[in-house]
Amino acid sequence: MDSELPLPTRATAGGLSIPSRSYIRRNPIVGERIILTPMEPDDGAEFWQVVEASRWHLERWLPWVPFNNTPEASQRYVEACAADWNAGRALRLGIRDPDSGALLGIVGLDSVVHLHRACELGYWIRGDAAGKGLMTDAARALAQFGFDQLGLVRIRCAAATDNYASLRVIARLGFRFEGIARQAEYVGARWVDHAIFARLSRDA
Repeated sequence: MDSELPLPTRATAGGLSIPSRSYIRRNPIVGERIILTPMEPDDGAEFWQVVEASRWHLERWLPWVPFNNTPEASQRYVEACAADWNAGRALRLGIRDPDSGALLGIVGLDSVVHLHRACELGYWIRGDAAGKGLMTDAARALAQFGFDQLGLVRIRCAAATDNYASLRVIARLGFRFEGIARQAEYVGARWVDHAIFARLSRDA
């Protein structure tokens, strides 16, 4: 039996209501050229293949990539995605080709704080799918879903100050610049500063 909540139409008095993974599997979030479905425990092998094929593309910006170094690590990740969704901590979805169903990347609403109706937007896309506008499409669809269906009030997003591709995505989404977090991450054997952005439901 699915003990998760059905899809809400507005935020509850106590914060956010999270739709069940099963509901979103049956009713994917649809963008212009992609669909978004929850990451599931049976996605481990495909997730490993995508990360392994794009390791050179991802490891400069994502500190977790060197630690995703075995199929078992990928399996732990997708299992954690399901557990985090069930607990209302994070919603991570696979970006998929609507025709083939192939996994192109991940977009997620992380660090969900129900009391404040706030979260962080995170994303990445595999190397051979980058530069085609698919990441913008996926992030826009999920952010709008967060505001319209989950009742989010604030979504924060950050990118390294020299990650120009990611900064362009954030700009297209209408997020507003809020400041610089110095030495926010140690990634790729270097410290990177983060540009911090946010969008509010009233900005949507």
